[in-house]
This record gives sequence, C-alpha cells and structure tokens, in this order.
Amino acid sequence: MVAPLYTTASGLLFHAGKILVVTVGLPARGKTHISRALERYLRWMGVKTRVVSLGDYRRKTLGGAQKLPPDYFTLGQKSAETLALRKEVQEGCEQLIWDFFEGGGQVVIYDANNGTRAARQALAEKFDKNDIHVVFLESLCDKKEIIESNIRSVKISSPDYRGWDPEKAMEDYYLRIRDHEQYYEAIEETTWPCIRIFNVGEKITLNSIQGYLQSRIVFFLMNIHNRFRTIYFARSGQSLIEHSYKADSDLSPAGWDYAERLKEFVLERRAKSLEARGLNPQERRLVIWTSTRRRAHHTAWPFIQSSKESVDESALSTSPTTPTSEIPLPIPQHLPVPRPTALAGTPSILSHPHPHPHSHTSTIPHHAHPHSGTPISTSSAYASPAFSAAPSPSPSPAPHKSKPLQPLNIKVVEKPQMLEINPGIWDGLTPDQAKKYYPEDWERFVNDPYAYRAPRAESYHDLSVRLEPTLIELEREQEDLLIIGHASVIRCLLAYLIGLPASEIPAIEIARGDLLEVVPASYGVHSQAFHFWDGPGRKGEGEVGGSGRDENNFYENYAEDTKGKKVLTVVTGPDGGDGDAEGAAWHEERRVALPVVESALQG
Repeated sequence: MVAPLYTTASGLLFHAGKILVVTVGLPARGKTHISRALERYLRWMGVKTRVVSLGDYRRKTLGGAQKLPPDYFTLGQKSAETLALRKEVQEGCEQLIWDFFEGGGQVVIYDANNGTRAARQALAEKFDKNDIHVVFLESLCDKKEIIESNIRSVKISSPDYRGWDPEKAMEDYYLRIRDHEQYYEAIEETTWPCIRIFNVGEKITLNSIQGYLQSRIVFFLMNIHNRFRTIYFARSGQSLIEHSYKADSDLSPAGWDYAERLKEFVLERRAKSLEARGLNPQERRLVIWTSTRRRAHHTAWPFIQSSKESVDESALSTSPTTPTSEIPLPIPQHLPVPRPTALAGTPSILSHPHPHPHSHTSTIPHHAHPHSGTPISTSSAYASPAFSAAPSPSPSPAPHKSKPLQPLNIKVVEKPQMLEINPGIWDGLTPDQAKKYYPEDWERFVNDPYAYRAPRAESYHDLSVRLEPTLIELEREQEDLLIIGHASVIRCLLAYLIGLPASEIPAIEIARGDLLEVVPASYGVHSQAFHFWDGPGRKGEGEVGGSGRDENNFYENYAEDTKGKKVLTVVTGPDGGDGDAEGAAWHEERRVALPVVESALQG
C-alpha cells in the first residue's frame, strides 16, 4: 500500500481528520459499486476505511424483503410497525459508524439512498457537531442500460429476491425505483461538501472539496466505471537467465512453449466466459499489459501472431481472390522485425531500443494500404512496439464464406512501471548466501518482508508506491485485461484488487503455469485460478531432483520459497452481497497439481 510507513498518535493520515462520505441516489445507480471501490482504494492508501451499508444491515437484522411489512419500501404514509423497523435499522447503522470512528477509523462510507433533503441535513448536522467532516456523494444515472445492468447483476440476486423469477424480480424492483422517484430530492444545497457523479463516471461536479484526502477521493472517483470486464494475471515465461535482475534475457525454449500455451488457454477460457454471458468474444477487445523486460513482452508475442493471422483470414473471407501474400499490413519503419523462428520456440536475444520512456501500444490503424487499397480491420493488434510479429506462411486462398471472419481484437501495452522488484545487493544470491554474507539485513528482512529495504534494493512498499499509477490505469481500463508480469508485481496488483493487508503481500504465491482470473463486482471481486502448465520453468531452474525453485532469485520468488501455500477465498457474501465484503480469508494448504484445472483461488 502507498501509505506512509510512520504512524501518528491519532492514527489518522494526511492531517485530514475523520470523514463521513454519505451516498445519495435512487436504487440501482451504482452506489454500492462506487462505495466498495472507494473503500478498496483508501485502504490501499493506508486509510482505515469501512463501508456501512444500510441494505446489508437491514438484511442481517430483519431478513429479506419477504419478512418485511408490505409498505416498508414505499415512501409516504407508513404503518407504526414499518416506522419502528426503519428507525431500528437507521439507528443501528449510525451506531456502527460511531463505533468505527471511536475505534480509530478515519473514513466511513455510508451506503444508503438518503434521498430527501431533510434526512440528509439531519444526518450531517449530527456528525458535524462531533468534528466529523461530512461529504455527500450523489450518483445520478439516466441511462437505462446501466440501471438494468445494475439490477440484473446485483439486486435481483440478493436475498430479497431469493427464489423469484428473474423477470418478476425486475418488475418488482422497477416498482420500488418508481416509488422512490416520487419523493427523491437531488442535491441542490451547497451547505455541505458534495461530489455528484453522472452515469458512473461520465461527468463529475464538485462543491467545497477541501484538503488532500478529499481531493484524492475525487481523483479516484474520476477514474472508475462499472462496465463488466475480466482481469487475468499470468507470470511471464521462463527466460534463459532466470536468476539475474540485471540480465534482460530472452525466453528459453520452454518459455516460448509456455507463451504459446498461455495464449491458447486465455483465448479459450475468455471465449467460454463471455459466451456464457451472451457476449461475442470477437466483438470485445483484449488488452495485454507487460513490462518492458524481454521475457514479459515476448510472452505476449503469440497473441500478436494470432491477431495477425486472424486479420489475414478475415481479409481472405471478404476477398477470396486476393492471396494472403498480397494483403498488406502496415509495419512501422523504425521497428525491427524478429526472426521467424522466435515464435516457434527458438530463443533469440535481440536489441529493442525504446526511443520514448512512456508506455507503448500497438494496434492496426483503420486505413487502406497506399498501394493495394485493401482496408485493414480497425483496432486489431499487429505488433509489439519493440518488434513486429513474424510473418506466417502464405496459405492458398480460402473459399468465399457467407459471413466474414472477425479478426481478434488485441492490444499490447508495455509499461516500464511494471518491472519486477529490485533485489539490490541480493541479486543472484540464494537464501543461504544472503543470510551468510548479510546477516543483519537478512534478519531485518525476515522480521518485516514488506517494509524492509535491503541496500540498493526496493522494498515491497517501494514497489507498491511505484505501481500506484498503474492501479489507477487498471481502474480506468474498460476492456478485458491480461497482465503478463513478474511475481512481485502481480502480488501487489492482486492484493489491491482483493483488499489484502500489506503484511500479506510478500507471502502471496504466484506460480508460473497458473492463470488468475479476477472479476470485479459491486460487493468485491470473484476470483479463480486455472492451472494450465506443468512444463519446464513452472518452479524455476533444476526441477528434476531439486528443490523445485530458483534459489538464486529468492527475493523475487520469496513466497514460492516458503513451505506450504496460501490459498485465497474471497468473501463476497451469499448470493451476491449479503455478507461483509471486507477482505479475504486465508488458510494454509499445500498445492495439489490437477491434470486440467486447479482452483487455487476459490471464487
């Protein structure tokens, strides 16, 4: 996490005091999604944060909607029983807020409708008298598709509608929304600081936002969305020199085989996942992030090659008389073209100058080749910024098809911020050597593997700070995302998504050969791991008869050097959100390699 490593007497950071963020909005406007995402980010910053959800508290104390009086969700005149129940829930939530602040918490996000001006004013005055800064966070939405998506993905799967027909549940929830619309009062008052978000991030307006922490909250909210997407994590393939941070070596033959298998598995898994949701995989872009290390971005080469081949096939399906060899593809003139043998498993060590220090992307632009006039499909990735994909042999023309093939929509981005953790003086050492040559540093590292920085090295805290811009870009990314990276980087990114404490980050095992799948949801994330590779390089050098790990790279593979395995179970609550989505449960378990699919992360 990016918080300062020091602590203050009050436990509050950034001299910001205590803040109560009060959500305002009609049902199904994304308030819960925004609240949980903001909680995750503030916790990553080191700020003690909690979401208090009125809906969750009501279900825990009173049960589902079936157990409530019929006028509970209608506004206007109510029975005495309903008034008493609503008062009990409201006072219970407020007590949770007081308890968290008194226990040292700094930010509470009160997730409720708070749809009337009088109710908001009374709530704000109550907490303002106790020196708690109140900020209203209103979510407005006028797009029917966003509202319907929120209802289908979250609301009708809650315990309120357990056992209901989905369409009848939709009708009932729309009735609840229409009833609230009659009495809803949008924020127009300027008495209190407020943030108004339109369509979950399309536009934001502010009033009286002050201080560093409140400004960081606004900055984060400007970068989020609630579009469905899947985030995949996979380690890069085995390189020729695994144990050296300084050696930017190419993939080994086993590494090229691993890259090809990763491509096949990701495309197959993603296609099944999207088709199960009624989506066409070829109509959605897959974005791939890698570091600038050869072994990382070369692992993405098979995706680039498949994308190029799919462009060729698509062009053939629309122009049956044009041979593949005559279909032009724009090749940047300043980029070298690798040897065709590289993707076939032959290692190559090639120079790849980067004229610019920024992230590099590569897509096929939507224009015709100047000589042939053949159009190239829009947005399909063609080449890595450092290399162009090796040309494939030209097949014979394909027969005309009634429905043209769609090319794979892939974009590859290299990010220098995603380099692995710097081991400093421990580069290339085994644990025994590090303990022997640097006993004092070793002891301090073992006592605090997250915060301790060896000489000329990075700590995991340093790495987390370096990765913060990447986390914001991760929140902004609306397409499916595959991150091909180093174990230390994946640990930090994964810990952010699932909300793990800093002390757990160095202990997360990221095995080469496992594909981690993370689906952000309103009440947290759903996670799974799929085991797809058992070849050389899965456990490092010297697998046969050895310890099964690369001991000379212990700092990068710290978690893999420990006995046992930490297996993650994400707590999201039954049926999509009745539980307390405040983190994850962990238990010790040894890895059991299954022949096809292994669920190391239970979703």
